[in-house]
Amino acid sequence: MADHGARLVLRDVAKRYGDVTALEPTSIEIEPGEFFSLIGPSGSGKSTLLGAVAGFIPPTGGHIEIDGDDVVSMPPFRRNIGMVFQNYALFPHMSVFDNVAFPLRLRKMAARDVRERVERMLATVRLPDMGKRAIGQLSGGQQQRVALARAAVYDPRILLMDEPLGALDKNLREEMQFEIKAFHRQIRATILYVTHDQDEAATMSDRIAIMNGGRIIQHGRPRELYEHPRNAFVASFLGDANLFEVDAASPAGDGLARVDIGGDVALKAAAPPGAGAVGGGSHVICVRPESIAIAEGTLTGEVACSNRIGGTVADAVYTAGTVRYRVKLDEARSVTVRLASQRQVELFDVGRPVTLTWPAADTLLIPKE
Repeated sequence: MADHGARLVLRDVAKRYGDVTALEPTSIEIEPGEFFSLIGPSGSGKSTLLGAVAGFIPPTGGHIEIDGDDVVSMPPFRRNIGMVFQNYALFPHMSVFDNVAFPLRLRKMAARDVRERVERMLATVRLPDMGKRAIGQLSGGQQQRVALARAAVYDPRILLMDEPLGALDKNLREEMQFEIKAFHRQIRATILYVTHDQDEAATMSDRIAIMNGGRIIQHGRPRELYEHPRNAFVASFLGDANLFEVDAASPAGDGLARVDIGGDVALKAAAPPGAGAVGGGSHVICVRPESIAIAEGTLTGEVACSNRIGGTVADAVYTAGTVRYRVKLDEARSVTVRLASQRQVELFDVGRPVTLTWPAADTLLIPKE
């Protein structure tokens, strides 16, 4: 197996189809051995970017460098890149062994070396005794492992994955996330991973790029993106977020801003460094559901460094150890609250008046666009 992955650098890579721009000029640097994910809604450009790196989609501009070599004009088979597709693209008429051996035989590798490599790779993906099985005899998770083995058997220094878990059920998909992460630690290749599942990307990735409209909006480590989104789109796309349009905001000292969100409601929010007064329509505040505490009725007294607002429970849903409330503030606005379900946690019925509180530091003032 390769000692480490390759460094992948994209410089102003773009793709247009006539008058339609699928990918704006995009630049990103992915370090050797990094697990880097692209997420975004349909049509955001993530699969176009992946296809350009693979060599399947010729860009209309820019450079793609693998360890310093520009590969834009290089055909896919010369780039030494492995690929795992959503539908696995396995050959049903071949055995597991022959599927994994296929790329080695294309490279005219000696039979003894082929056997050694295939057996080693099947052991890596925990299928050591499955070589003689037909593909149709395997479960979905086992087929996924065969696809991983085939993509990595010839030691590519970059591995591309295009929605590889999209066809699996929820439980198997979550299990395979950890399988792929463990697989990555063993092969040490650089992985560029495309998914529409934010939780999947956050579970596996060293860094994530969030795309929209053919461009990267923000990239960074999962926690950084979740706690410090650049704008409302990033906040709403990565995890759940309560977003309120800001009518006006002004500095309040200690890195906070006083924020008017209408309806005679004023809150305090963490303001970006150097932020001054903010006019209406340009900013929102973001509060994550898990930051909010919920209590019955109207609280009295001050809660240090906290925001508070009253409402009525509109929905209460219990799922997999989590209680999720939707609290109606007025006719137009509601807040989502998410709590870990514990025996001592009180459950609130629909229609019950409640007060919500959360720290001012967990209230982010961010640009709308």
